[in-house]
Amino acid sequence: MKILVVGTGAREHAICSALADEATIYSVMGNRNPGISRLASEFMVAPEVDTERVVNFASSKGVDMAFIGPEAPLEAGLVNALEEAGIPSVGPTREAARIETDKSFMRRLFENHSIPGSITYRVFDDRDELREFMDDFEGEAVVKPVGLTGGKGVKIVGEHLQDNSEAIEYACEVIDNRIGGHASVVIEERVVGEEFTVQAFSDGDRIVPMPAVQDHPHAYEGDQGPITGGMGSYSDSDGLLPFLTQKDYDEAVEIMQKTIDAIKSEAGPYKGVLYGQFMLTADGPKLIEYNARFGDPEAMNVLPLLESSMLEICEGIVDGNLSGASFRNLATVCKYLVPEGYPDKGVEGSEIRVEEDKIEDMGVITYYAAVNQENSTIYTSSSRALALVALAEDIYSAEELCENATGYVKGRLYHRRDIGTRELVEKRVKHMEDLRS
Repeated sequence: MKILVVGTGAREHAICSALADEATIYSVMGNRNPGISRLASEFMVAPEVDTERVVNFASSKGVDMAFIGPEAPLEAGLVNALEEAGIPSVGPTREAARIETDKSFMRRLFENHSIPGSITYRVFDDRDELREFMDDFEGEAVVKPVGLTGGKGVKIVGEHLQDNSEAIEYACEVIDNRIGGHASVVIEERVVGEEFTVQAFSDGDRIVPMPAVQDHPHAYEGDQGPITGGMGSYSDSDGLLPFLTQKDYDEAVEIMQKTIDAIKSEAGPYKGVLYGQFMLTADGPKLIEYNARFGDPEAMNVLPLLESSMLEICEGIVDGNLSGASFRNLATVCKYLVPEGYPDKGVEGSEIRVEEDKIEDMGVITYYAAVNQENSTIYTSSSRALALVALAEDIYSAEELCENATGYVKGRLYHRRDIGTRELVEKRVKHMEDLRS
């Protein structure tokens, strides 16, 4: 089986690793990722949104299937173009991917199909209507561009914005400058709780959920600093999280299943990976947003745990007969190493040295992200450089392994040392206990 994996980062490195023992890997990536290039039989460095070049490459290599990693090619209609060329894909069509690429579509879907877990929202493309609404808005607002912003366009009153007056200013900026590609903005109520992620395989009718994960989007320790694409994440050995009950998890999965049903009725079958970002509140899970693909870093937590055949799962997705998946009962901790200055202005072109053999001897996995390889040397880009993932019987053992492994990566990099630590996890547990009481 020949499989084309589209994408450049650590998420795609993890996907390739999960498939490499069962399939021949072909790759299209924006930069030469050293991990992917080692696993691929052949690769092409090209823009992932250049659908014509990607389809031509896939056709010329006779690939049997494609797996689309990032969101931008989905919005560009790559799956549609591949299907027209007779190549099935693990990834939704442009229409179905609107669950991520158009936040107004997502919220209206919840409203039209009475899906539980939604929150108060409005969509605006008129500045005067926006100001009129915000003048009467009670509570703190969340401002989201309608389109894609690489995880960096959301601003929240109380975190990034001082008050709703600043929220109005930023919302008008989003409209005026078409941030995210649309001259419109979503205003949502701020909900208080603990964020968690559930990812699920979908064949268009059935979903198969994966272990829950908690991401850490803030750049600096103690959940401080700007929102990034994700600085790391952890999962627990029971598939839940220390603050998440089975009931909470099941409610989130039910919301996702109802979403898949709704997408099918409005945009056709959703085939691929659906990522649900939830806020666990005192009243249960609330859906914050969806991604139309694996999360990054959350993919790196769940894929190393997969016991089932990844190839069979992919075949079940594209054939519409997905049967299930099993995962090992281990905890995971993922920590991203990122260039100095990230996310505002990461240092580019700086050499990094990775002692992969020593990291591997510890039982820790290296996944390369947005780096460039020239000959045998690896250089930073302005974005995340590489992720280290440790598996263990419990979160704290995995954290210790992962943290120790960071010592074998040298360069102008930094990482959040607190991800997966007892102090931070117990802070999350105490927060939920206080909310529920």
